[in-house]
Amino acid sequence: MNFRTEIELSEFPFKVERNSKILTIGSCFSDNIGNFLVDNKIECLHNPFGVVFNPVSIFRLLTQSINQYPVKSSYFTENDGIWYHYDFHSKHFNSNKNKLESDLNLLYQKVRNFLKKADYLFITMGTAYAYRLKKNSYIVSNCHKKDANLFQKEMLTNKEIGVRFTQLYEKLKQINPKIKIVFTVSPVRHTKDTLQGNNLSKSTLRLASHYFTQDFKDIHYFPAYEILLDDLRDYRYYADDMIHVNETGQKYVREHFRKTAFSSQLNEFIDRWQKIQSQLKHKPFHSDSEAHQKFLKNLVTRLEDLSQSVNVDQEMELVKAQLI
Repeated sequence: MNFRTEIELSEFPFKVERNSKILTIGSCFSDNIGNFLVDNKIECLHNPFGVVFNPVSIFRLLTQSINQYPVKSSYFTENDGIWYHYDFHSKHFNSNKNKLESDLNLLYQKVRNFLKKADYLFITMGTAYAYRLKKNSYIVSNCHKKDANLFQKEMLTNKEIGVRFTQLYEKLKQINPKIKIVFTVSPVRHTKDTLQGNNLSKSTLRLASHYFTQDFKDIHYFPAYEILLDDLRDYRYYADDMIHVNETGQKYVREHFRKTAFSSQLNEFIDRWQKIQSQLKHKPFHSDSEAHQKFLKNLVTRLEDLSQSVNVDQEMELVKAQLI
């Protein structure tokens, strides 16, 4: 008897290769998959703006970058002598407002330059709830712990999400006609919105993703949300807070993502590289023993073989430093 309803995945009509260039943006899954790509030697600019939860803020940040617009100067905010910006995650801060503004404009330029050459854009939407500044109805990406009375919480509509995305899509295709887009909905539950509200929010995002894939031939959906909620369906795949996905759950999603989106050549490379990574983490009891020195020399040989296709200078330096 089968006690699970395993998800059925359709392979994407494209395949991510080892030389693919990928930008990830959005909620926590973008960080997770981005780190996985970087760890496996795939060129990836992952979550450059920091975690962004609502789709309107995600689309606006990308559109601002593409249009080469300057950072909106009226949306800087200060807390205890530290400056932030309502469009950006709190990891972007500075005690000097002008320096922060300069850094954020450079970030816009960096993202635009990467988007011009990228093969794929991965967007993970976290919540359909958004916070508007009461004074002018501007949707912020991050409230930066300011007084809650400054904001009005609301549920974004599919119409508003769709209009904002269409504007982004048209601009994006002007600078990079070949880029493909993959949408996901984050499986992380926003319990502060209540479970009922969270389900309403996720369903709004899922419906928006569906319409995107129907309206644009080069947009695809990866069911990270469904894998956690309908396939695994178990709290053992969540962290202690019962909200975020633990490493086991993340690994399960990544493996399905590999099967769906990666070429066989890329998967073979990742398997090979992960074995080398495991060897690089090896902690010997006797570092000067003949056996360990032989192990290191063999590892150097493997890295030299890979150096023809990927940059392993850092790893090579680490191993050679241990040779006697």
